[in-house]
Amino acid sequence: MSGGQPNNPLHGVSLEAALTELVAYYGWDGLSKRISINCFKNDPSVKSSLKFLRKTPWAREQLEQLYIAMRS
Repeated sequence: MSGGQPNNPLHGVSLEAALTELVAYYGWDGLSKRISINCFKNDPSVKSSLKFLRKTPWAREQLEQLYIAMRS
């Protein structure tokens, strides 16, 4: 039995790693323009953003989709 998920582009990527890579690529300003949520606009930090993203499925989905688009 295979132990991986070869068709899942997010397999093995933590939410923190995806967020950190997006911030490095776009910066907080660029990220807030692509995903309009306050934790990216007002005094952003990885810690506060992770807390929000873990509680808010629609925001996490948008972040994951942007991460996939950036990586392709």
